Amino acid sequence: MRGLNFSRKWPKLSQPSFTTFRFPRKDKDWEFGERVRIVYKARTKKKEILGEAIIVNKEKRYLTGITNEEAIEDGFPEGKGQMQRWFMFVYDTVQIEKPLHKLTLKWVKEILKEENIEKV
Repeated sequence: MRGLNFSRKWPKLSQPSFTTFRFPRKDKDWEFGERVRIVYKARTKKKEILGEAIIVNKEKRYLTGITNEEAIEDGFPEGKGQMQRWFMFVYDTVQIEKPLHKLTLKWVKEILKEENIEKV
């Protein structure tokens, strides 16, 4: 089972289902119906497995086409502008012009505790 990494314990992770936006992978992209391990800080000493989820929807999107509501739901309380700034900070300008996938995941086995969720 592959790990889907998160660098923050976003508040959305405490919901029964949640979304995340990911650039397509070069090796093997995420697939509808795939069961994944949700991991916090996968490549660090703070690595923590938060649980297992299944991808219940996958949509091709562009950063410019993401709505304000989607950005807020994804963990950016100020909306689309805040999300775009975050993507530009994390990825270079050329990368953000490429298509993304909006993945909707549903917890199968949740380990994450409410008190461990970061406040935005």
